[in-house]
Formats: sequence, C-alpha cells, structure tokens
Amino acid sequence: MAPLIVLVIVTGLARLAGWFQGSGWLDSWPHAVRIGLAAMFVLTASAHFLQPRRDGLIAMVPPRLPNPAALITLTGVLEVAGAIGLLVPWAATAAAICLAVMLVCLFPANIRAAHEHSGIQTMPLPLRGLVQVVFLTACVVAAF
Repeated sequence: MAPLIVLVIVTGLARLAGWFQGSGWLDSWPHAVRIGLAAMFVLTASAHFLQPRRDGLIAMVPPRLPNPAALITLTGVLEVAGAIGLLVPWAATAAAICLAVMLVCLFPANIRAAHEHSGIQTMPLPLRGLVQVVFLTACVVAAF
C-alpha cells in the first residue's frame, strides 16, 4: 500500500506545485504523474536491495526461473533506471512504457505468491490487482 500512497501524494504535490507555478513544466498531469511514479519506483526498488523485503521478493520468483536473487537485483536496477528515465524528458515516454511492460510481466509472481501464501503479502490479491491497474494507468498517463 505504501507505493500507492507515495504515488498519490507525490503526484498531488507535484501537480499542486505546478498549479502555483503557473505555466511551467509541472503544470500538466502527465509531468506530475512522472514525478509520482519516479518516487514510487525508487521506493519499490529499495525492497529489491534491503532486508527483509528482499528475501520476500526472492521467495516470489517462480521456481522454474534461474537465480532468483539475481533476477530480483535486476528488476530493482530496472526500476531505478525507469524512475530516472521518467524524469528525463526525451526518455520519459519510453521509460513509462517499459515500466508498464515490466509491471505486467511481474504480476504473475504476485498471483503465485498470493495463492501459495509466500513472499511479500501486503494485501489480498483482488486489491493488489486493482492497485496494479492504478500503476499501469499512471504509466500510460506518464507516457504522454
């Protein structure tokens, strides 16, 4: 739930700053959402490197995939790279699209973990699915 809260609060604050600024870069929802998503992905990436969340994420990797620890590290690096990309104007659209694709690709691990009661269990699967839709929608908004 913390990533959703970060996304909403940081996006709202960025949009509010844009409203006060007037006609600057932040005076648009896509730009504010990019900042909110960047903050959210930095937060979620931290779980890929810091215990005890790292072990929970490793436990979520399907057993048929090789080297779960390396895959968790790789996805954490991709989240950080995507967060940076969202803040670079010429890369923001590609970063938002790549992050959306990554979210879709990683969601089956969340489904598996929920069914097997393993890994990080922060919310029931239906709610997690709804939150995932919010994240994907934010990526689409940030892409334009």
